[in-house]
Amino acid sequence: MTGKLYLIPTGLGDNAPLEILPISIKKIIENIDIYIVENEKSARKFIKTVSSGKSQSSLTLFSLNKFTDPLEIPSFLEECSEGNNIGLLSDAGCPGVADPGAEVVKIAHKKNIKVIPLVGPSSILLAMMSSGMNGQNFAFNGYLPIEKGGRKTKIKQLERRSFDENQSQLFIETPYRNNSILEDLHNTLHADTQICVACDLTLPTEYIKTQTAKEWKHSKFDFHKRPAIFIIHKD
Repeated sequence: MTGKLYLIPTGLGDNAPLEILPISIKKIIENIDIYIVENEKSARKFIKTVSSGKSQSSLTLFSLNKFTDPLEIPSFLEECSEGNNIGLLSDAGCPGVADPGAEVVKIAHKKNIKVIPLVGPSSILLAMMSSGMNGQNFAFNGYLPIEKGGRKTKIKQLERRSFDENQSQLFIETPYRNNSILEDLHNTLHADTQICVACDLTLPTEYIKTQTAKEWKHSKFDFHKRPAIFIIHKD
């Protein structure tokens, strides 16, 4: 019998995992010893926190990140052909969403391995839910260009798309550039374009605010080094 690939969400910060994850995650982790992970150290910490009695020496971990040779990835799933289940872990949130694990899932489908997604927090969906913007039509755009000119051009393009298609536009930034991108947003967008910042989602320091570019321009804020999602919408 072929093993299954379980997509196991993790938390979005340092709070206790089982405060935000269903107890079914613990049961799955207790029964899986093979994992494909973005970062071995954080994966071991997560597994130990969720299932303290699980032997760390029994774990087999395959690293999947920007340093992984793409030709290696199919071999990570070979244990499934032996009947063993495999867990796929992201560093934060849901595997396969803004995450390198998507490539593993793609290969699993080609190999006819059953893929089982488990319930957990997605910063993208949590931000969209709490923004008050168009949850019927939205797009996630990853990172914007780093270079100032290219970034401002992209911001204008996303604002135009939002207006033309009534589509909310989501994106992220490296946390140490959060303040500068919010400044670029309120200086580039039309004064009445809505901007949502959803920061530290699920953490005690969680902050979610939607207001116009003009209002943000006259607000005091500091999101430096705090994980955040940005959403814009032009009516």
